[in-house]
Amino acid sequence: MKQYKDRKIIRLQNYDYSANGAYFITICTHNKEHLFGTVGADSISARMVKKVYGEIIGKYDNVSSPISVVMPNHFHSIIIIERNGTEVVPSVSKIVQEFKRYTTCEYIKLVKNGILKPFDKRIWQRSFYDHIIRNENDFNEIWTYIQNNPLKWQEDCYY
Repeated sequence: MKQYKDRKIIRLQNYDYSANGAYFITICTHNKEHLFGTVGADSISARMVKKVYGEIIGKYDNVSSPISVVMPNHFHSIIIIERNGTEVVPSVSKIVQEFKRYTTCEYIKLVKNGILKPFDKRIWQRSFYDHIIRNENDFNEIWTYIQNNPLKWQEDCYY
């Protein structure tokens, strides 16, 4: 008897996600719960998510993120990896794992201090969506999508 459902493999098989390149990621909250305020609002939880994300990206000399957005129930970003030579660079999955862990820790602290509402079991859903950005046109389309995401929130399927 199987204890766990078969997991769908969503990463590109045999691809090095620490290779030079640009990656579009989307991470949704558990059960699509609205934990990060309303679109356009400067909520405490959204500011915390942006702060933690900036700190994680800033830890790595060869990793940057030129654009990101915190939505009420998800997070979008472009991650750029530019390694020079043989230095160790984290994979996209490692960056997302750190992001989820530290935002969860910070969120729990804010709940314990009575600043944020409690959440159901976890903040983030298991896994995340990624897309390897293959060319400048792809990059520009994704940039525009992230930039305009708050403006199209009411049309979003997770609204």
